[in-house]
Amino acid sequence: MDYPVEVRGDALTTARCTVELEANGLSALRAALDGPLGAQFERAAEGIRRVQELGGRLMVTGMGKSGHVGRKIAATLASTGTSAYFVHPGEASHGDLGMIRPEDAVLAISWSGEAPELSDIIAYTRRFGVLLLAITSRAGSALGAAADLPLVLPVMPEACPNGLAPTTSTTMQMAIGDALAVALLSMRGFTASDFRQFHPGGKLGSRLRKVGDLMHSGADVPLVREGATLSDAIVEMTRKHFGVTAVVNPAGALVGVVTDGDLRRAFARGFANERVTDVMGRAPRVIGRDAMAEEALARLQDAKITSLFVVEDNRPVGIIHLHDLLRAGVI
Repeated sequence: MDYPVEVRGDALTTARCTVELEANGLSALRAALDGPLGAQFERAAEGIRRVQELGGRLMVTGMGKSGHVGRKIAATLASTGTSAYFVHPGEASHGDLGMIRPEDAVLAISWSGEAPELSDIIAYTRRFGVLLLAITSRAGSALGAAADLPLVLPVMPEACPNGLAPTTSTTMQMAIGDALAVALLSMRGFTASDFRQFHPGGKLGSRLRKVGDLMHSGADVPLVREGATLSDAIVEMTRKHFGVTAVVNPAGALVGVVTDGDLRRAFARGFANERVTDVMGRAPRVIGRDAMAEEALARLQDAKITSLFVVEDNRPVGIIHLHDLLRAGVI
């Protein structure tokens, strides 16, 4: 898609053109993965995985806009369990080459493959046998020819009306970097629990906290025995302030729950002599202490309730309330 000269001053039309051109770049990249690029991508992912298994790291580098993309790729890789760092090529030429060890791998990014600032890093990897991967658009460039595993991306028009500012190209670079990160994540069996280890802060970190970190336990858990009366349940629910109490059998196993709603319905019938087993729900909603807070929130929302009992071997060991998730920033 070309930019008509007459619409260059039209912000909305320009925005549409930009998005369409960048989307075309991603479509071309997707199609290329069905060809030689796909096979090379598999080799690159496997190469990085082997390096990691042997204690090596992935050192990402690039200059200019490719460098900014490289920083993001390194950050995404690191946050998903691949040990990755960004090395600025200019600083590398002034001593930071010492950061790169023979057991590491280098991922160099340059659309043209001719960025002169990368020459020292390229030479260093060749001298010491460091695995060199490349993201470029030119297989025959200095970088593409030197790389052990070049990922050659299809050339597509930049979204810049002048065809100069890196736009479509950087979007494609970012996408192939994300694809590498997700592929390595999948190969490693990286879980949501693993992800939390690298994201302890912010709303994302909160949603990935475990139920056991947020639940109330011990004497704070509302519990009555099977033989208890509704009066006993009222006292327990009033003391613990959750609007619900668990009902356990002599072995301590959870057999039901009594809620405020159960009490109101029993009161309408004249409940004075009823026992908790007469009104309790016999299929209580429960969760394990190792479940993610996000899962607890989903279960509460799906069931339209405010509390979940936390169980181990069907014994209530805790309770988590919607307000606990709210205070923790999960909501």
